[in-house]
Amino acid sequence: MEEALLNFSKQFNYEPVIENGETFTASKKMIVVGMGGSHLAAGLLKACDRSLDILVHRNYGLPDISEENLKSRLVVLSSYSGNTEEVADAFQKALEKKLPVLAVSTGGKILEIAKKNKSPFIKLPDAGIQPRTAVGLSFLAFLKAAGDEDALREIKNLETALNPSRYEAEGKELAQKLKNFVPVVYTSEKNEGLAYIWKISFNETGKVPAFYNVLPELNHNEMTSFDTLNDLSKNFHFIFLKDAKDDPRIQKRMDILEKLFKNRGFGVEVKNLEESSVSKSSQSGVFFKVFSSVILAGWTALYTAKAYGLEPEEVPMVEEFKKLIK
Repeated sequence: MEEALLNFSKQFNYEPVIENGETFTASKKMIVVGMGGSHLAAGLLKACDRSLDILVHRNYGLPDISEENLKSRLVVLSSYSGNTEEVADAFQKALEKKLPVLAVSTGGKILEIAKKNKSPFIKLPDAGIQPRTAVGLSFLAFLKAAGDEDALREIKNLETALNPSRYEAEGKELAQKLKNFVPVVYTSEKNEGLAYIWKISFNETGKVPAFYNVLPELNHNEMTSFDTLNDLSKNFHFIFLKDAKDDPRIQKRMDILEKLFKNRGFGVEVKNLEESSVSKSSQSGVFFKVFSSVILAGWTALYTAKAYGLEPEEVPMVEEFKKLIK
């Protein structure tokens, strides 16, 4: 896991190639079908480019939307391992309906289905890492699916501009503050995909329960459950992901909520999303902002696992569950 984090920036040197692409048409309207770490990049892509119309489907089959809506979208079947049964099921359903598809995987059943049916596919490099740490590779593949060649050129800047080791000490310090607490990550609706990555990093790598929510919705319900510091609520510690590009009203809400929580005795850690300008393009800065936070989440989760003497990389309960449902 440490090696995967230290080498994270190298993922941006990858150049996705669409095989069987004779009939492929890129689309900014997508259904990304994926489970676990294989769909995470879709949420990040939505945070980076709000013009994209991406529907993430995390289930068997296809989304329960109209046939017209289905046919207007590119169905991206994303499975890092290539053997995710929900994605394979969705692939078969999409083929039956003759929907435009693109498979994204390192191999396995998903690529077998694609090759058998001469469907377009992107073969990801098998870096020997967990899907949740291969989010950079998936992100590039999804950019290719959207046909955004300019973004693909811009994001290559991160290979040299983004230094993962820079965030290790900060992640270790945050993990120490969070020990014996349940992390709760709050951010804006725009950055929901990023907050979700923080949550699942704590779950899979840190091996601890963790939760997330978004503003302004949580101001109308969830925050009331932390009105007092009691035997239940005292177990939670908050991480606020603040974005200077958010609506000023959202920023004000976050500032006020931070004050209210601290006044009640709760621990609140504020992490400002860092939009560093790595080129003349503002798009590169947005990519930097998102992926620097992804890396910080990874380090924090890694040191959370170490704080409890747990193994951070493997997910034994997931493997046990898979065996039991066969």
